[in-house]
Amino acid sequence: MTLDLDFHSTLYLIGLIAVFVFALTGALAAAKRELDILAFVFVGIVTGIGGGTIRDLLLRTDQIFWIADPNYLTVCIVASVMTYFFAHWVIKIDRILLWMDAAGIALFAVLGTSKALSYEVAPLIAILMGVISSTLGSAIRDLMIQVKLVIFEPEIYVTACLLGSLSYVVLSHFGINEVYNILLSSGAAFLLRVLAIELDLRFPSFTLSKLQNREIRKQQHKS
Repeated sequence: MTLDLDFHSTLYLIGLIAVFVFALTGALAAAKRELDILAFVFVGIVTGIGGGTIRDLLLRTDQIFWIADPNYLTVCIVASVMTYFFAHWVIKIDRILLWMDAAGIALFAVLGTSKALSYEVAPLIAILMGVISSTLGSAIRDLMIQVKLVIFEPEIYVTACLLGSLSYVVLSHFGINEVYNILLSSGAAFLLRVLAIELDLRFPSFTLSKLQNREIRKQQHKS
């Protein structure tokens, strides 16, 4: 029992740190757009808690997670204000933030899936809720600052979250201990994302020009 309590306390702390990092990335996006401090805070908050908020709304939970625990909102505000005043320093640790973001999305994907399963939804829905928890905040951020959505990039980002969520559902089906399940599932998602960062792993993009050139060659061949 003590081990479980310590583990979940650690998860809670890591979750707060993950929200902090998400908010930092949102505030950094605001910095690149040269926005004011209120915009920094707003974009930071949306990035930090947006995905989890939509998950809770879809699951119709009794209370949105950051309303039940305002610490999540607080760390978003702190991260955003800190970035506004120290953006030049935060930009210097961009690589570290990528790794921390990888840990954050991995954990949020798994915890989001776990929360969804606790509401007795279908496994497929639980997986979707995990992906929403970990990625939708960043997607909303990109929409707000009018850049291409990170979830639409060929880099392995959403796939890592999907792996974590799917792993958790599968291991849960086989009755794996909750602690080990979270560690294994989030570890798999984190490892895939880190490998994608370090090795620049990407999915091949669809190129319309190649298709058009292929059709032209077919027409020429027929002629």
